[in-house]
Amino acid sequence: MGRGKLRIYLGAAPGVGKTYAMLSEAHRRVERGADCVVAFVEHHDRPRTEVMLHGLEQIPRRELAHRDAAFTEMDVDAVLERAPAVALVDELAHTNVPGSRNAKRWQDVEELLAAGIDVVSTVNIQHLESLGDVVESITGVRQRETLPDEVVRRADQIELVDMSPQALRRRMAHGNIYKPDKVDAALSNYFRPGNLTALRELALLWVADRVDEYLQQYRGEHGIRSTWQARERIVVGLTGGPEGRTLIRRAARLAEKGAGGEVLAVYIARSDGLTAASPKELAVQRTLAEDLGGTFHHVVGDDIPSALLEFARGVNASQIVLGSSRRKAWQYVFGPGVGATVARESGPDLDVHIVTHDEAGKGRGLPVARGARLGRSRIIAGWLTGVVGPAVLALLLINADADLGLANDMLLFLTLTVAAALLGGLLPALASAAFGSFLLNYFFTPPLHRLTVSDPKNIVAIVIFVGVAISVASVVDLAARRTHQAARLRAESEILSFLAGSILRGETSLDALLERVRETFGMESVALLERAGDVEPWVCAGSVGPHPPTLPEAADVDMPVGDHTALALSGRVLPAEDRRVLAAFAAQAVVVLDRKRLQQEADQARTLAEGNRIRTALLAAVSHDLRTPLAAIKAAVSSLRSDDVAWSEEDEAELLEGIEAGADRLDHLVGNLLDMSRLQTGTVTPLIREIDLDEVVPMALGGVPEHSVELEIPETLPMVAVDPGLLERSVANLVENAVKYSPGGERVLVAASALGDRVEVRVVDRGRGVPDEAKDRIFAPFQRYGDAPRGAGVGLGLAVARGFAEAMGGTLNAEDTPGGGLTMVLTLKVGSARAAALAAPEAPDAAGPVQKEAVQEEAVRAERVQEEASQAERVQEEPVQPERQAS
Repeated sequence: MGRGKLRIYLGAAPGVGKTYAMLSEAHRRVERGADCVVAFVEHHDRPRTEVMLHGLEQIPRRELAHRDAAFTEMDVDAVLERAPAVALVDELAHTNVPGSRNAKRWQDVEELLAAGIDVVSTVNIQHLESLGDVVESITGVRQRETLPDEVVRRADQIELVDMSPQALRRRMAHGNIYKPDKVDAALSNYFRPGNLTALRELALLWVADRVDEYLQQYRGEHGIRSTWQARERIVVGLTGGPEGRTLIRRAARLAEKGAGGEVLAVYIARSDGLTAASPKELAVQRTLAEDLGGTFHHVVGDDIPSALLEFARGVNASQIVLGSSRRKAWQYVFGPGVGATVARESGPDLDVHIVTHDEAGKGRGLPVARGARLGRSRIIAGWLTGVVGPAVLALLLINADADLGLANDMLLFLTLTVAAALLGGLLPALASAAFGSFLLNYFFTPPLHRLTVSDPKNIVAIVIFVGVAISVASVVDLAARRTHQAARLRAESEILSFLAGSILRGETSLDALLERVRETFGMESVALLERAGDVEPWVCAGSVGPHPPTLPEAADVDMPVGDHTALALSGRVLPAEDRRVLAAFAAQAVVVLDRKRLQQEADQARTLAEGNRIRTALLAAVSHDLRTPLAAIKAAVSSLRSDDVAWSEEDEAELLEGIEAGADRLDHLVGNLLDMSRLQTGTVTPLIREIDLDEVVPMALGGVPEHSVELEIPETLPMVAVDPGLLERSVANLVENAVKYSPGGERVLVAASALGDRVEVRVVDRGRGVPDEAKDRIFAPFQRYGDAPRGAGVGLGLAVARGFAEAMGGTLNAEDTPGGGLTMVLTLKVGSARAAALAAPEAPDAAGPVQKEAVQEEAVRAERVQEEASQAERVQEEPVQPERQAS
């Protein structure tokens, strides 16, 4: 079974009559005996449309419930089971109710088409995905129901349902589209004349492009090469000279005279790259063509007239615009020129316009010498070999006793010609051939010392010598140039491969790329310049090398990238072939600059988002968590000040204790908020000094109940390099968090041990623990893991502790406690004296026994900690829970 055919009625706005036209087509097909059914048609309570449904078979819709409401959608299964020849499906861009077979109605239609059912459907131009932004800018309304353009483009038939804005507004005013209570709002908003005109133009242009695609496809399938002037399409032939701007403007004026005219500017470059236009001028002409609504094309072709005509016929152009030849009068002896050749071979289907300009007849300027690429020394050597060499050879042959004969003399002179071609290229070889033929005629061909030749055979020999010399010189020069081109192309491919690799590797260093440009082209300095507007000053975005150029005009080479960016180089002038690779470098430099700025903007946005999150959480903390202790203090104070109740001493003591506890809690919350604010703004400046842990850790236990913490800090621990205040706050937050979530009766263990060049402080509790995937999340600000009650704090304790630890150069991580629970591991740096001792090599002196004793003590401590952990694991009774909260 073949695929069904899709026919779409396309409209510019609701109410133009798409559904009515679709139903009319259905009645015509039914009258012809076709099996046509209505799969889904929405008449929107429009009487004329509803009447058109009479007499057509309708497939029952499928009912779906969504959010306590009933909806109806097309029943795809019922349509497939009915298997009609033609199915009518309205509103192709419709989004189905959740729970339907497919998310979009066009996907339902794809199933019908795949089953061999022809489908007739409708859609508005504003529902095409590619036109969403344009329609929103016109109407101010974002279309939420869209479908891919390709779905409509694949339709076998597209019929435009058109109606003028005035007629559509009259239909609206008569109540043929919306109910009377909605007419005024629709006419003053979406259905304004300007909106409808713009949407109508979008629909007409889109359908015109689709018709043009059909035409191109038909011409290609039937091999039609002659142009069909269904639309004015003007091709502008550019040479890269300044006259190109005049030609583009002239073509744009020609296109304006015909509706729907299109301008295509084309530059044709030779495949060998021996002649190249100015990239800067081509960039200006590309911008001009695009600003005037045209397009720019770069085509490669050795025969410029044939390539231009081939391009024009390929795009079905109707006119070609060329400029008057810049060649001088004497240069026409080499041929009629591109303009005359195109006009002669264009045929009757293409009109050729020859436009005069200021550059006509001025010549193309001196071409770059072919030998310039060989180097100065090789050119000089070539000319010496080609001019001086024959003179020296003639002197040697004249003074030689032996007579070698004219044939051998010619071979010797031919050898010098070939050598001149190998060294200096074509011009020295031609000079060698001419000078050698003169010497042969004057000194070695009878009659001697005269420019006449008596023997006709000698005339033929000299002519053959000249011909062979020129032919060999040409071949040798061509081979040398091809070798040079191959080497250059290989170098270009390597450079472009490097650029492609840098893009894939994500390298974003602008300075490194500019340095690569400077090294590749042997420049003194390179700068990437940019400006905000046409009249704004140039600003250097990045540069390498001494004294980089500050203006494109001040540089030896400038490569424009767009209108407001340029790559400027100082050092020497580059040939045209090098500019092609330089253009790739310039484009990559702009990409790197844009990527760097996007990254900066992303970082700024991330910082702002984090700041907004912190501020939101801080507001929530102030509005709720801080009010809780304030409310308790307020209630206790109000009770004490009340004259209606006689409080006993015990009651007063209890209320005062509540006030003190609330004040302590409030002080703790505010302290954490201030600490987090300091960490977020980067104003925490630790004052590092060496101190013993037993001087700081006991002071951090003042905020927890007595006998709730077991402290084990050996006296033999080395000193640590910390900020005492920050360390005390970190340990205090860890201990308070552990005590808060430890089961009743279980004490929190705070133990310290030395491991190499660091000291670990472990805060061990027997609570519920935290899963592995949440161990990092509990250190985020304002996070209270699991089912922590709102009064348990603002969720800053662990965040502040980790922030202070990292500020001191340490780390804070969470580990599982053997037997259940959570262990906070605070790692600190040892003092400089201890670190130096560990770094020094072991020596057999008096310090040996002391080091051994310290190692033994550390082993004993580690064994004791392991034993306690094992004992705790044995006595653990309650199972490990997956929930854990952190203040």
